[in-house]
This record gives sequence, structure tokens and C-alpha cells, in this order.
Amino acid sequence: MKIASKLQLAGAGVILLVLPHVAGPYWTNLLNDMGLYTILGLSLNLILGQAGLFHMGHTAFYAVGAYTTAILATKFDVPILWTMPLSGLLAGLFALLAARPVIHLRGDYLLVVTIGIVEIVRITLVNNVFGLTGGSNGLLIVNPISIFGFEIFRPIHFYYLILALAVITIILFYLLHNSRFGRALNYIKHDELAAESSGINTTHYKLSVFALGAVWAGMLGTIFAAKIETVSPQSFSYSESVLLFAIVILGGPGSIPGVLLGAFLITGLPELFRELQSFRLLLFGAAMVAMMIFRPQGLIPPRRRVYDVQKYLARFPCAISSRVPNSGAGTAGTPAPNPSTAGAE
Repeated sequence: MKIASKLQLAGAGVILLVLPHVAGPYWTNLLNDMGLYTILGLSLNLILGQAGLFHMGHTAFYAVGAYTTAILATKFDVPILWTMPLSGLLAGLFALLAARPVIHLRGDYLLVVTIGIVEIVRITLVNNVFGLTGGSNGLLIVNPISIFGFEIFRPIHFYYLILALAVITIILFYLLHNSRFGRALNYIKHDELAAESSGINTTHYKLSVFALGAVWAGMLGTIFAAKIETVSPQSFSYSESVLLFAIVILGGPGSIPGVLLGAFLITGLPELFRELQSFRLLLFGAAMVAMMIFRPQGLIPPRRRVYDVQKYLARFPCAISSRVPNSGAGTAGTPAPNPSTAGAE
């Protein structure tokens, strides 16, 4: 079974590497958009899927990263790739400042507040704060991404860059999901009160995952800004947050394969049926209603966590032996326990 899985992964990898050479520029651009939404969906999945925080303001962090890159590249002539860490850092800092006063809210209340964050950011960008954001017209980026002298400006170049970033994101988030941090998020998602009673600092973990998802969205904003070459407030509207939210919910909150499928269904599938474009919103709404009724856990829900108790107990043989009753007590050659000292351990 493991060999078959490895062969399937190898086959999928070969197809992904060859795909842009077979498809034309139009379909390669579509694949790039799917890749961006996939990575954004994975970063939102940390907050919404793994921690269970109803968050519909992820586009705000995406905008902070994109505008950080655009401002530094156009007004200060900073190489675009150098702005990527700073974009993630500023997006994460903004997430901490925005989430700290409202992180105690739950469910729909948190959802409404995060919607307000998106609108605040969009209106701020439109108003051209300090003359940096360019107002409604946005900012034009001329210089392309340069990696060791190789300039990335064609769709096929962005395809491999986004593919590499997507693979890195999947691996890191998979490891995070199976780490102690990921398990703590899982406890908070299913029962925050029980998690807090067990000694988990829920506020710390929720703020940390909020910042981590924002950092990833901010760094991806750099790639988006370089790819589209024009950054404007219209690219970061509330509707974009709805699409990201739908990608996670449709695929399965907390499921990495589910996010991959959701990104394809939300961004790729409509392009395959362009003749039905006038009915797209109707079909989209009907599909979401059907999902909530018949498949509320998503198309590919996450697997239940299974723990091998014997494996974990085997790490503490002394603790096991101290709790095993002495069945031979009182027999020949074995002294019986002293009742006066029983339970003294």
C-alpha cells in the first residue's frame, strides 16, 4: 500500500511538472490562480479548520502583504523578493493587533468582527493613507521578481514558483497538524472550555494561529503583487474573503486534501463551464445549501485522530509496573504487602 501511494505521488508530481508545457498561457494563468487560492485556503484552514475560529477577514492580511511589497518596490525601489519576509511580518503584526481585543469572541460574533476588519482595510486603502496606497487606482509594479539574476515574469515562471510554495506549505502545515501545537488547536476546536481546564492557554494558541495564518497570507501577497503587477483595493474585497471561506468549508475544515479540492471547485471548475457564467452565483449558492444539508463536514473531512495507547505507555515502563497489581503476593517466596504501608507510594 505504501509503495502504491508513493507511485501515485510520483505520478502526480510528474503531471504537475509537465502540465504548463502542455497547456497554453491562458490555462497556465488559471492554474496559477488556483495555486494562489490553494495556499491562501491552507493558511485560512489553520484558523478556521484546525482552531475552529470563524474568520472571514483573511483577505485583509493578504492585502497588507501585497501593499507592503507594492509600496516598498515602487517608492523605495526594494527588490520584490526581499519584501516577502517583511510582508509576512507586518501582516502577522496586524493580525495580532486586530485579533487581541476580539479573540475571546466565539462563533458568529467573531465572524462579524472579522468582516469589519476587511472593510476597514479596504476603505483605508481607498483613502490613500499618507499618500502611499494610491487610492482607488492602486499601485503599478514595474520590476519583476529576480532570483539569482533570473527574472520571473511569464506565467510558466510563476507556475513553478507557486507550485514550489504550495508544496512547502502542504508539508509544513501537515507537520504542524501532527505536532503538539496542532493537537492543542484540535482540542480548542472541539471543546475550548475542556481544553482550558486541561491547562491549555487557549488565548495564546488562538492568537498564535491567527498570526501564523496571517504571516503566510502576507507572504503570498508578495507573489500576488508581482504576478498581477497592479495592486488595487478592488482585489481585496469582502467577496474574496467569502471565496476563501467557501473553499475551506466546501472541502472540509481541517483537511488539507479538502482545501485542495475546494480550491479547484471554487476557482477552476467555473472556468471549465464559462457558458454557464450567468448562472454561476445561482449554482454556487445552491451547491453551498446542498452541502450544508447533506455534507456539513465537507467533501473530504479530516480523519479522526487515532492514538496508539500501548506505544505511548511503552515510553514509561516504570509507571506501568508501579500500577500493575502484584498477583503473586502472599505466595511462597513472595512477601505479602504490609497493610499499614499500602498506598504510601
